[in-house]
Amino acid sequence: MLFRAENLDQHYGSAQVLRGVGFAIAPGECMAILGRNGAGKTTLLKCLMGILPTSDGRVLVDDKDITGWSSHRRSAAGLAYVPQGREIFSELTVGENIQAAARAHGTLGTELMDETLSLFPVLKQMWRRPGGALSGGQQQQLAIARALVTKPSLLILDEPTEGIQPNIVAAIKDVLAALKGKISLLLVEQYVDFAMSLADSIVILSRGTVIESVRAEATSREHLSRHIAV
Repeated sequence: MLFRAENLDQHYGSAQVLRGVGFAIAPGECMAILGRNGAGKTTLLKCLMGILPTSDGRVLVDDKDITGWSSHRRSAAGLAYVPQGREIFSELTVGENIQAAARAHGTLGTELMDETLSLFPVLKQMWRRPGGALSGGQQQQLAIARALVTKPSLLILDEPTEGIQPNIVAAIKDVLAALKGKISLLLVEQYVDFAMSLADSIVILSRGTVIESVRAEATSREHLSRHIAV
């Protein structure tokens, strides 16, 4: 999937949050979006998923304009979203969370489910446990697994390492690294080392505007850190 955003604007009332945001993600590559708090990163992801409307611009998948599509239709077309805060169904079991997503996308009982669960062994162990009883790191793994069973071509993740213990951060990084080349990844992240370990390209957002777009090998941790330090 070739995924593109072109000149996206977004307003909350009279306040403009995004200003002409544009980028492209090549098939199988990972793009990281960096920026300080309030830069518009989460708003951008919600616009890409159709959760928030854009004021102007286009979102394209393989040159097909999906700007007017609902979030449900975008999900069916291969976009999957792991939001900040995870938003799992806390009263449902781990298994019910995953099965609900798989059933909605026709992958229940398929090899894809088995492959996804093999990436996160802890979820098999906690299959009958309520999602709300899991640790934050385990909930993040559940949220990613739930997204993966929808068979995405593009996986969009908002702050996947936030509040997560280091050993689970390492496990999540290994999973995402293994997915590269198979699907595309779009990652919003504050942890520069994590982003640089995965990203092929990096976009820096400031006050809703792209101020830099660069290949990962052409930049440095020190340079990127200056753009996200408070």
